[in-house]
Amino acid sequence: MRRALLAITGLAASTTALVVFKAAPGTGHLAQAVPAPAPTATEKAEPTPGKGATKPKASSSPKPTRSASGASRSGSSAAPKTPAAQPSPSTVVGPVVRNEFGDVQVRITVVGDEIVNAAALRLPRGTAQSDQRSDQVDSRYSGTVGMVVERQSADLDTVSGATATSDAYRRSVQAAIDQAR
Repeated sequence: MRRALLAITGLAASTTALVVFKAAPGTGHLAQAVPAPAPTATEKAEPTPGKGATKPKASSSPKPTRSASGASRSGSSAAPKTPAAQPSPSTVVGPVVRNEFGDVQVRITVVGDEIVNAAALRLPRGTAQSDQRSDQVDSRYSGTVGMVVERQSADLDTVSGATATSDAYRRSVQAAIDQAR
């Protein structure tokens, strides 16, 4: 009894010490102040209000550029290049697909013609076994690095032991892809 009490007390004390030392900022030997970068030739220092310190500020004069012939010209006379317009992401929700274990529904995010994310909105839950299988399907197929994004289609490998949930996921994804096109 005495040994158990000592063991529990020692465990509690060591855990408390670990949390205190781990959470205290600047207690490790690696905590160092990182110096601010020095202003470059095209930047000038401007005092920060109330501190007396300086921070770099870009100069307002345009930078001269050189033409193909090597002549220098002012950057203000050239028309600024605008970057190509990026397509905005669109979100498409697939239908609810029912199977003997529960409902499955998937949402995909598409930018242009590319699937960039997939997320399960509904998966069978309720028992430990269905939770485990649903988690396996979700981790394999969903996310920005899941199989849906990797393959850019609903042609997915079946998760072993979760055939019905895998098939329902594929059908919901395929319907979402069809809607997006």
